[in-house]
Amino acid sequence: MYSRKTMKSALETMMFMWGEPLEVKDAAAVLDEEKSVVRELFRELQTEYEQEGRGIRIREADDAFGYVTHIENDIFVRKLCTPVRVKRLSQAALEVLAIIAYRQPVTRSEIDSIRGIKSERVIDGLIDKGLVEISGRSEGIGRPLIYVTTREFLKKFGFASLKDLPEVPEYEELRRTPEEEAGYGQMMIDFEGQEESNEN
Repeated sequence: MYSRKTMKSALETMMFMWGEPLEVKDAAAVLDEEKSVVRELFRELQTEYEQEGRGIRIREADDAFGYVTHIENDIFVRKLCTPVRVKRLSQAALEVLAIIAYRQPVTRSEIDSIRGIKSERVIDGLIDKGLVEISGRSEGIGRPLIYVTTREFLKKFGFASLKDLPEVPEYEELRRTPEEEAGYGQMMIDFEGQEESNEN
């Protein structure tokens, strides 16, 4: 039997990694707990995120829970992406670009998890605009592609490096911890070299 603290931590991890709203029944099966208990834990987390004014919130839909960005932070996304004037970006593109900029290197499932909605087409659009590129593959299940921002992104936003990204409190929690950075560094694979190996 897991403690409530452990189960809430596990739910946060599962929501983050699942890539779409996590159904109560599935989470309950993993935790070997009653659905009513798991649903209560989800709602406790939801309340905690709201009370703490977090930039990431938890949304409930059809007995499933998932991460979404706080709607009131749209203004910060717009300010962050204002320099891009060559081709205007949609609100969805601004949101995805901000997540990639602050969270990179990042997989599509991570982006989907944070937004609470599929992002494949938006990411493809950002790649077409030269603002995002594929940098390799994760060694996780399915070896998903890893996305990062480009030099063109830095150029259009007037940044010398990613260290110049604005320190907006609502986005700081998207940044990886030093431990996460080290772990991802070990997971990175030379994408071009991998593709060449697959062709041989």
